[in-house]
Amino acid sequence: MPGRSRSLSRATRVFAYGATLGLAVDRLVGDPRRGHPVAAFGRAAAAVEERLHHDHRGWGALHTAVCAGATAAAGALAARAVKDSRAASVALTAAAVWAVVGGTTLGREARAIGGALEAGDLEVARERLPHLCGRDPQALDGPAMARAVVESVAENTSDAVVGALFWGAVAGVPGLVGFRAVNTLDAMVGHKSPRHRRFGWASARLDDVAGWPGARLTAVLATVAGGDPRGAARVWRADAARHPSPNAGPVESAFAGALGVRLGGTLAYGGRVEHRPVLNGEGRPVEVADIERAVRLSRRVTGLTLAACVGGRLIVSALKRRNA
Repeated sequence: MPGRSRSLSRATRVFAYGATLGLAVDRLVGDPRRGHPVAAFGRAAAAVEERLHHDHRGWGALHTAVCAGATAAAGALAARAVKDSRAASVALTAAAVWAVVGGTTLGREARAIGGALEAGDLEVARERLPHLCGRDPQALDGPAMARAVVESVAENTSDAVVGALFWGAVAGVPGLVGFRAVNTLDAMVGHKSPRHRRFGWASARLDDVAGWPGARLTAVLATVAGGDPRGAARVWRADAARHPSPNAGPVESAFAGALGVRLGGTLAYGGRVEHRPVLNGEGRPVEVADIERAVRLSRRVTGLTLAACVGGRLIVSALKRRNA
C-alpha cells in the first residue's frame, strides 16, 4: 500500500516540522499578553459551565464532553481543511503547538519570582506567585515560595509541554488542542471546592488519564537530563506513589532527585492546608538558585521530548511501511 505509506511519512514530516517551528516561536515570543487562545477557551468553558452547572457528576461529565470534544473536533476540521497543502498543514501544527505549549512563559514567570526572592522582595514574589500556581502566597515565606516554584515548574513541564507534544505526536492537531482543553478544564473545575467537588470529577479523572503518558515521559527525561540520573531514578521509584496525584508524583519526585532537593510537605490552597508526603527526604531544602536549575532542566526536557516524539513517529511509520 504505497499510497498509505507516503501518507504516514508525510504526516510524520508535518508533525516534525510543525512542532519544531511551534516550539521555536514559543521560545522567541512566549505567550501573548492578550488574546491567548487558551484564555479564550477558558472563557467559553466558563460560559458553558454557567448553563450546565449542577452539583452532579453527570452534568460535569457533559460539560467536559462538550468543551473538550468541541475543541478536538475543531482541531480535526481545521487539519482536514488544510490536508492537501503540506505548507498549510505545517503552519497549522506550528500554530497549535505555540498555542498549547507554555514553556517560555513558565520559565519567565519562575525566573521573575526567583529574581524577587533573590532581591529579598517577598511582596513582589507573592504578587507574582499566583501567575504560576494556585498556592496561597500569603501563607508562604521565601523558602516555601522557592519550593512552590520548583514544584510548579516540574508539574507544568509535564502539563504544558510534554503532555501536549505527546498527544500531538499521537493524534496531530486534534491531540494537541484536545489535551490542552482537558488540562485547562481540570485547572478550572477539577479541584475539590464545594462548587466543583462533584461537577469537576469528570474533568479531573480525564486529566489524570490524558496526563498519564506525558507524566511518565517527563519523569524519564528529567531523570536522563538531570545531574544525578541514579538519584532521580531512586527517588522516583521510592516516592512517586506517595504523592496524592498519580501524575504529579512521578514528575515532582524525578525533578527532586535530579536537582538533589526536597519537595512536598505542607501546602496551602485558598484557605485549605494540605500535608503532603516529602519527596526525596534525603535532599536539601530548596534554595532560590534552584529555580534557575529547574527552569534549565525543564528546557532540556522539552528538547528531548521533541526528539522522542519525532523519533517515535518515525519508528511507527517505518514499521507500518514494512508491514504494508
